[in-house]
Amino acid sequence: MGLPSFTGPGPNPYWNGVNPFVSYPQKLPLLRMTDRGIQLETPRPYFLTPFTPNAAFYVRYHLDLIPNAVDLSTWRLNLEGNVERPLQLGFDELVKNFKAVSVAAVNQCSGNSRSRFQPRVSGAQWGNGGMGNARWTGVRLRELLASAGMKSGTVQLQFQGLDRGPGPEGKGADAVMKSLDLTDPALDDALVAYLMNDEPLPMLNGFPVRLVVPGKFGVYWIKHLTWIRALTKEDTNYWMATAYRIPDTPKGNTTPAEAASGTLKTVSIGHVRMPVRSFIVVPDGSSKLPSGLPVRVQGIAFSGDGSVVKVEFSEDDGRSWVEAALDADHGPHSFRIWEHTWRPSRAGTHVIAVRATDAKGNVQPDAPVWNPGGYLWNRVERQALIVGAAS
Repeated sequence: MGLPSFTGPGPNPYWNGVNPFVSYPQKLPLLRMTDRGIQLETPRPYFLTPFTPNAAFYVRYHLDLIPNAVDLSTWRLNLEGNVERPLQLGFDELVKNFKAVSVAAVNQCSGNSRSRFQPRVSGAQWGNGGMGNARWTGVRLRELLASAGMKSGTVQLQFQGLDRGPGPEGKGADAVMKSLDLTDPALDDALVAYLMNDEPLPMLNGFPVRLVVPGKFGVYWIKHLTWIRALTKEDTNYWMATAYRIPDTPKGNTTPAEAASGTLKTVSIGHVRMPVRSFIVVPDGSSKLPSGLPVRVQGIAFSGDGSVVKVEFSEDDGRSWVEAALDADHGPHSFRIWEHTWRPSRAGTHVIAVRATDAKGNVQPDAPVWNPGGYLWNRVERQALIVGAAS
């Protein structure tokens, strides 16, 4: 039977994108969307635990010339630009001379769940697996900045890693550079991380160090971080001025007509935090459920705006809701496991749903978002299930 041409947002879309499994160094078999640059999606079962295994963590590169080895004896982290004391820190200096701190934080691709958009938009057609949660250990970014000394007039910090390659022609896009305002509160939680779940970072997730910006989308979590620059003017490179822009509207929402008008005002996606989301991981609808028995429904929830404080479950396609049980809180930026025991009242097809609320009172909406970049999707997730009658 052929696959349908659209993977969402109906009641039972494919949870992951429909792509082949492939194996890369230091990785379990993951779902490959593209290989230049590499984009690998994490399969659904790896989200049954609050921390995503390093070997199962998703991979997203924009350019195709990526390092497959880094010589730590010569590698340096450079802090330069509008600073009092430019620094070139070796890996050992970074580890030994600065206090190590850890944070649990979700890294999510800006385009996670892009395949749900209608009308369809260009770009990698992620299912829900363009995300992962890890315990990151490293040095506070603010401590490094203090060591270098920010000069007055610094307005933004620019971050760049080692990956290279031909980007869009004529755009000067052969290196990914992302910037955040020096005053952005997210930088207070940011780390230059050298451990991921208490192990060195896999090469495909940014070895030897990557920027970790809890609450922000993964495009700001620069892999193989090598340059931090203090800028005195707003960054206008391609990856800021053209790529990863969202409508300057509530929830980044617009219409195809408005987007085509040429008058739509946009801002960098760095201006927002990840919206509140929740997911059903099991049951996955792959087999019929026997009637009369309890069903364990489990999933994850998170928000870029702080801790998830409530998750609700619906057995009737979102018409009514009951509160689910929350597992341990690993911090305001982490996945949180939720669970509910459901006892189907009848045989037949059921559509279950889940929604989350965060500490700031943001409730996951049951309405789609649309923008030309395919960003910020957080509609209530559903799963169709079949309950069989006992004979």
